[in-house]
Amino acid sequence: AKGYAVLDDPSMPIVGEDGKEENDLFIEQLVDSAEAAVDELVRMGVSDDRVAVGGHSYGAFMTANLLAHSTRFKAGIGRSGAYNRLLTPFGFQSEERTLWETPETYLKMSPFMHADKVDAPLLLLHGESDNNPGTFPLQSERLFQALKGLGKTARLVILPLESHGYAAKENVLHMCFEMDAWLDKHLGPG
Repeated sequence: AKGYAVLDDPSMPIVGEDGKEENDLFIEQLVDSAEAAVDELVRMGVSDDRVAVGGHSYGAFMTANLLAHSTRFKAGIGRSGAYNRLLTPFGFQSEERTLWETPETYLKMSPFMHADKVDAPLLLLHGESDNNPGTFPLQSERLFQALKGLGKTARLVILPLESHGYAAKENVLHMCFEMDAWLDKHLGPG
């Protein structure tokens, strides 16, 4: 009853073309796809220009990249993401090349390296005991420190005793509270 519209799990394929690997074009294709989806929602009258973006794990990584490379979003929420690809040097998701084979790709795809470009407020949530090899809590802690050090608006919430997915009723409810309060504060009423 908040009046928010949610575009859940949109398809935004990232493909390699002209002899390039898909991650070589990741940022451009991600931004183009996300902005096109938002533009269509606005055109259809489903949304106005108060749009937030959010995701969990790889979706959080995408969220931070969208905030770093697009001005279309007024706020973001990232849950248990990997924001510094230098900390996953032997590949990630569909990236099979190592950091040493393609350092420019790792740097370009790391929202941590572009924290100075993030202007929208970003809420980071992370399970204290996240055991996913690419998404240790350090990822959120360091992005938060970078954003705050740069004078950006950010909040970090560490959920006690949680792993990569959140299970305890109290933590799930706390996560929902934090996300709801963040959207109310930075988007206003729906």
